[in-house]
Amino acid sequence: MLAPVRGAAAALADLEREIGAPGAGLDRLCLVPTPFVPEVRLYLAEDAILWWARMEAHAGRRLPPPYWASVWAGGQALARYLLDHPDLVAGRRVLDLAAGSGLVAIAAALAGAAQVVANDIDPYAVAAVTVNAQANHVSVVSRGGDLLDSDPVGVDLLVAGDVLYSRGLAARMLPFLHRAAAAGADVLLGDPGRGHLPPGGLAVVADYPVPTTEPAVDTPLRRVQVLRPAPVLLRDHP
Repeated sequence: MLAPVRGAAAALADLEREIGAPGAGLDRLCLVPTPFVPEVRLYLAEDAILWWARMEAHAGRRLPPPYWASVWAGGQALARYLLDHPDLVAGRRVLDLAAGSGLVAIAAALAGAAQVVANDIDPYAVAAVTVNAQANHVSVVSRGGDLLDSDPVGVDLLVAGDVLYSRGLAARMLPFLHRAAAAGADVLLGDPGRGHLPPGGLAVVADYPVPTTEPAVDTPLRRVQVLRPAPVLLRDHP
């Protein structure tokens, strides 16, 4: 089992120390342009697995997988779509669910959102959102915790990239998205075809060949769709 995860403040201190440390290497965090969204720069690990191993060795305990230290195809597609369609974002309250590095949240802020909240269950992801937003000179509220059993309120646009990567998560995620849509929010998904989308009721609003950067994928491009779910069909997915 994982040891208890440190809080976001401690995780932020860890990341700030990592960013400020001298030296370079595959296991270091570097501020780099996002391949498909070069307007946004992120602190990423060239090899997230090596970074993870070094951080666990330093901490003397297991840590959550650093999904935030790589940039994922679904998030890249969503961020590209928001920046290319700022009318969808300008002046609105945006929630980036399972935000990871904060790429989509940062894109929403750059596109003119009135308020952006980036949520993730991993304190290191919450910390990564903070440092990445600072690097891009935008305001994003980073918030931890699991929201999926709650009712989304105060959200005009909900964005979620690469969130249906398992059957179990899809079974929890889709009802939450339905509740957001039923409450009046627009919902946009970025999905690289992981096989857990509900059948039908999903309008494709964009289709991109996105450069692959995530670990353990051996193709240079992934086809990613940005989807607008039909709220009435976003019910429980068995």
